[in-house]
Amino acid sequence: MLILTKSVLAVMVSFIIAVCFGAMIIPILRKLKVDQRLSVYLEKEHHSKVGTPTMGGFIFIVPSLVALGLLYIFGKISLSYNFLIVIFTMIGYTLIGFLDDYLIIKRNNNKGLTEKQKLGLQVIVAIVFFYMFMMADNEPLLWIHSLSIKWDIGWFYGLFILFVLVASSNAVNLTDGLDGLAGGLSLIAFLTFGIISWATGWLEGYEEIAITCFVMVGSLLGFLVFNVSPAKVFMGDTGSLPLGAVLGTLAILTRHELLLIVIGIVFVLETVSCILQIVYYKLTRKRLFPMTPIHHSFEKKGWKERDIVKLFWIIGLLGSMLAIVYGVWI
Repeated sequence: MLILTKSVLAVMVSFIIAVCFGAMIIPILRKLKVDQRLSVYLEKEHHSKVGTPTMGGFIFIVPSLVALGLLYIFGKISLSYNFLIVIFTMIGYTLIGFLDDYLIIKRNNNKGLTEKQKLGLQVIVAIVFFYMFMMADNEPLLWIHSLSIKWDIGWFYGLFILFVLVASSNAVNLTDGLDGLAGGLSLIAFLTFGIISWATGWLEGYEEIAITCFVMVGSLLGFLVFNVSPAKVFMGDTGSLPLGAVLGTLAILTRHELLLIVIGIVFVLETVSCILQIVYYKLTRKRLFPMTPIHHSFEKKGWKERDIVKLFWIIGLLGSMLAIVYGVWI
């Protein structure tokens, strides 16, 4: 019962802060003309979105940090090494996303950081994460919990962590293309990791990590108040990059890296669709899908935006329910 109470408190506090913060910051973003630059390939489908402010990721990042700070001040949580790793990753990838969004707005086009610059910064943060992770005497083990298998993969684990962080952050970034899509899917994923984290009593600071997940759930719920169709604000890279990176961090810390594929099944499908499109086009000079990420193909086929988002939310929820059964019960 205490676990449930703490989780509800975390959601409630962060939700209230996020809604209040969002109501204050959106008019400021509009006044500063921090507008989203839309793809030329979606001018017809997304014409109504022109002028919608971006950098809305601050609406759930800042409230999450404030809520965690308040919970710490009032003695509801304590600092732990693993908790600090999560906060470091969140702040690190938020700064990368902010820099990318800022350059896009300053240049008044869709050209922010180059792919190499963005990847390089992501890798740097991931390397620091790996150093912090190994400094806590964590072993380079790949766990398959249901089979009680611990596979020591040695130095390859460093590359594996690098891949998980960079891939997860970019996967959420690719999914952020429809109102409420990435935010809703991320909320479901954080809720799932919150439940899973409560079952990892062997992990130092597991309680703080679980509460962090529920704080993110509340903040994302507050963000969705402004982001569901028709969106009043977009999260931008400021929000999508840290969301994916923190989900990857949670998967690594709780030793459920492989389960992240199931929890983030929609993120995986979106990313795979882009990879298949590129490979197929290079081989045949034809498109495999009308447009990628895959949610845009549904738009090109005439689906309504809200219907696409609902479908993808349901798929994400089903994947998360399966992950909870596997990660907690089995």
